[in-house]
Amino acid sequence: MSREFEPKILGFLCNWCSYAGADLAGVSRFQYPPNIRAIRVMCSARVNPVFVLKALLGGIDGVLVAGCHIGDCHYMIGNLFTRRRMLALRKLLEVLGMESERLRVEWISASEGIKFAEVVRDFTQKLKELGPNPLRASEERER
Repeated sequence: MSREFEPKILGFLCNWCSYAGADLAGVSRFQYPPNIRAIRVMCSARVNPVFVLKALLGGIDGVLVAGCHIGDCHYMIGNLFTRRRMLALRKLLEVLGMESERLRVEWISASEGIKFAEVVRDFTQKLKELGPNPLRASEERER
């Protein structure tokens, strides 16, 4: 029996906007794949690029970093730091030979439950197209 690949997604969600948007998606019963595991952070700027690298090196198929819209950050400019760090991290992933599409950065407000659900659906589909994280696949072969 052939089982379709289901990606594992780790989401770092800003407490003030994106996490609230995810909560709205849930209470509004907007359908999205159950592939994401959310970690609430006070600000997207608290997401150290090392966290993303460790997740990918540990076999997670994709990482979503979601924060407030630019200009609406609860901490004024936190998401500007996030944008700059994640752009640099994308370049690093390419240098390391990993698909930079395994990292996705989105700006989702507390009132955008539909957008959160769409992002998770779209990211899940993209990761299915990419296939399993090569590091996870090699780890499974070793077992």
